[in-house]
Amino acid sequence: MAKIFAKKPLAILLGEANSTGHGTLKRTLGAGNLVALGVGAIIGAGLFVRTAAAAAQASGPGVTLAFVVAAIGCVFAGLCYAEFAAMIPIAGSAYTYAYTTMGEFVAWIIGWALIMEYALGAATVSIAWSEYLNKLLQVFGTEIPFAWCHAPAEGGIMNLPALLIIVALSLLLIKGTQESAMFNAVVVFLKVAIVLVFIAVGWQFVNPANHTPYLIPENAEPVKNAAGEIVREYTAWNKHGLGGVLGGAAIVFFAFIGFDAVSTAAQEAKNPKRDMPIGILGSLAVCTVLYILFGHVLTGVANWREFADPAKGGEASVTYAIKAHMPGYEWLGTAVTVAILLGFSSVILVMLMGQSRVFFSMAKDGLMPKAFSELHPKFNTPYKSNLALLVFVGAFAAFVPGSLAGDLTSFGTLLAFVLVSAGVWIMRRSDPAQPRPFRAPLSSPLFPFVPIMGIIVCLGMIVALDAFTLKVALGWMLLGFIVYFLYGQRNSKLQQGVVVVPTEMDEQAFIEPDKDNS
Repeated sequence: MAKIFAKKPLAILLGEANSTGHGTLKRTLGAGNLVALGVGAIIGAGLFVRTAAAAAQASGPGVTLAFVVAAIGCVFAGLCYAEFAAMIPIAGSAYTYAYTTMGEFVAWIIGWALIMEYALGAATVSIAWSEYLNKLLQVFGTEIPFAWCHAPAEGGIMNLPALLIIVALSLLLIKGTQESAMFNAVVVFLKVAIVLVFIAVGWQFVNPANHTPYLIPENAEPVKNAAGEIVREYTAWNKHGLGGVLGGAAIVFFAFIGFDAVSTAAQEAKNPKRDMPIGILGSLAVCTVLYILFGHVLTGVANWREFADPAKGGEASVTYAIKAHMPGYEWLGTAVTVAILLGFSSVILVMLMGQSRVFFSMAKDGLMPKAFSELHPKFNTPYKSNLALLVFVGAFAAFVPGSLAGDLTSFGTLLAFVLVSAGVWIMRRSDPAQPRPFRAPLSSPLFPFVPIMGIIVCLGMIVALDAFTLKVALGWMLLGFIVYFLYGQRNSKLQQGVVVVPTEMDEQAFIEPDKDNS
């Protein structure tokens, strides 16, 4: 049993990070590319959909505080990610970091959980992409036939647009990381521009009365629909007051998912020791400021109770607020739909990229089929991993309703954040002499504050998730345990003794920092 907690030697990881030639990913991404990747993965439908949902369900106008709480958890985790990514610039993100700090079994748990964030997330977002494409087409008087944009369980034949966007972006990723990054940068520029326009225009229509009271009171009246039926109550601890802020943070946390995907591209960064912290923390900072401003404007333009009405909240919340409270700016509703489509596109791209890099690392360790680690002879990308995701994620997108995903992506991400925060703390104690190009602030003796707060805040948001999501997530993780013991443990290169630990001289050579990149 002890073998399942065997750790991959850090010197081996550093040797892989410094290796070149065929079989290794090309370093083509600069700091700007990495920030754009982070913003591309973060700003998607979460901003446009989850803001109103959190306000209506738990936080009221205090959704801005919910964004702050979610961002604080992300900052603590982001600092830990940045330290790891600069120290171990290799594909795999949280999976790789756990392998060298907490052992193979914990690494597998993270890798399995990340499937919920990346693969399942990409499929779910592609289904929503299909829905918004239809909304945009309806503005121009046309639409995709129902049968070809809905899953069989919904009365359709297949969701063709969702499948096609998965195919197109998978092929782009196979073509090359640099090409994908350029496409992502253009998309990021356009969607951020639309968000800024909404904030600037909407600020003129903010009604201060909508921000009073700022938090939902404990005795708030339930919201009823037109038929007099109660659709929203606020008696639970996480539905009002400061508890509601935490409950809202668990809801809007989905809107922050993605910055950790930057770390999966560490092996493709030109100067990872400098660029990875900039990419991770820079994208997080940009999005946090935009989110707080967006939440302030949206709940100022329309009262938060309006969003509790299913006809006004949910996916149409921002468009509703524009049409109902911003006369003369109906065109902005169409622009928001375009921004959401662009946001979906970049989120899908980065999630597919992140998942393929996690599979790439797991396959090199023998925990996934070897094909996932094979690179294209011309493009030098993990094309078989991308093709496998094209098939499986595309099939999910085409034939499975998106409602099945729920908040599972948030659970997978939060679990990874908790374990990465713990991993940095463990590494500081077990290997304090290891060169760290970027160090999380508040060093010893106060250093544990950073990972401890990352663990506490993220665990708090996990607890605040609904019971159904937690039950499904537990079932998924139990399935992962079965897969590990039936396949992963038996094929692990570390378990088979294939991984050779370098001599002391070799290890010193591996961990010597690159002076040119310092």
